[in-house]
Amino acid sequence: MYSYGLLEPGCYYLVQEKTDAPISLIKVTMESDYCMYVFTYDDQMVTGWKRKIDPIFDIIECLSDEAVEAWEKHYNNNNEDAYYEEDSEE
Repeated sequence: MYSYGLLEPGCYYLVQEKTDAPISLIKVTMESDYCMYVFTYDDQMVTGWKRKIDPIFDIIECLSDEAVEAWEKHYNNNNEDAYYEEDSEE
């Protein structure tokens, strides 16, 4: 079992928080003495604080800069399409 305290700010990780949970992409944006501020990317981005001692079942990998860049292109294109679809309905 791992914890959020093992993660480094500025890095993207693929994690599984619980045994049977789906894999999530997260980015740690900052840390305080006891907590981490985390962006979780799903259908929509969710942000929030996690205690450093909060458990993570598995840290699958820390993504390379190249993998993050490739993912951002895909993620941003999907979000732009959703934005334009909403505009076109008016």
